[in-house]
Amino acid sequence: MAEQKTVFTSRHRFARISPSKARLVTELIAGRHVNEALDLLKFTRKRASVFVEKVLRAAMADADEQEANVSKLYVREARVDGGPVIKRFQPKDRGRAHSILKRTSHIVVTVGEGPRG
Repeated sequence: MAEQKTVFTSRHRFARISPSKARLVTELIAGRHVNEALDLLKFTRKRASVFVEKVLRAAMADADEQEANVSKLYVREARVDGGPVIKRFQPKDRGRAHSILKRTSHIVVTVGEGPRG
């Protein structure tokens, strides 16, 4: 019989939010029980919490699909990597232009049974 998978990963690539802003939210949930993490995200007044909550729910759904015990899941890893930068420019006085960098993020959430250790 095949060994049952115990770690489940979900990712949102090319999220239109700055990685530094998204990291503020992922640092809150790392190492916590998934229900506690969902409660934290629900009441966190940051735009990134919506992105992270969707990724966490996707990882939980994957675990449920693989028949893992969802009540024993913890957030093993919550990581934000920088994605590609969209470059724009804003016209300024005397014919000059200033660049605008629209940053994107790759958000990765890994859940597993029991806390990391």
